[in-house]
Amino acid sequence: MIQLITESSYSAFSCTLASMYKLRYRVFKQRLEWSVQTCGDMEMDDFDALHPAYLVQASLEGHVEGSVRLLPTMGPTMVRDTFPMVLGGLPAPADPLVWESSRFAVDASPHAPKGEHGLAKSTYELFAGMVEFGLSRRLKSIVTVTDARMERILKRAGWPLCRIAEPCNIGNTLAVAGHLEISAGALQRVRSAGGLDGPVLWTPVLLEAA
Repeated sequence: MIQLITESSYSAFSCTLASMYKLRYRVFKQRLEWSVQTCGDMEMDDFDALHPAYLVQASLEGHVEGSVRLLPTMGPTMVRDTFPMVLGGLPAPADPLVWESSRFAVDASPHAPKGEHGLAKSTYELFAGMVEFGLSRRLKSIVTVTDARMERILKRAGWPLCRIAEPCNIGNTLAVAGHLEISAGALQRVRSAGGLDGPVLWTPVLLEAA
């Protein structure tokens, strides 16, 4: 299952958040070699100070294996304030029904269960958790800046990215911005591809309520 952590529950999940920042360090600093802000063995930046919502995925043993950060687009966002070049000259999304996802990270074992197309089941679970989160807040989409590799993964998972503009190079990454649909249909596709039987968030979002 995936835990939704918001500002009101930060203190209750302080250890989980610390593990999440360490996961992000392993993925973004060590594995991908991105130029990111770090503090010791944790990766965190200015957007973490804006009281985002986090989806944190943990194993049955309590080890954090995946996470994603979510912020409303009515305030500062990475697509507006850090990577405006990916918008192709278009204005950044600023809509109460559109949130931004960033820092999507999964660090699952190579032997972890797989869904369709050889993708880790934990990846599908985190995707499904994002859609469930969006449905619970009646969002119409989630905007994100990602790389070409993740764009291909999203398409294979049944949740294709609708590009805002053509990809552009940022450092050693071919980056692209786009919208991810939030709908009952999107959730069904991701659940089906990932072999998921039902809700993944601790607070379930039922398709009938979407």
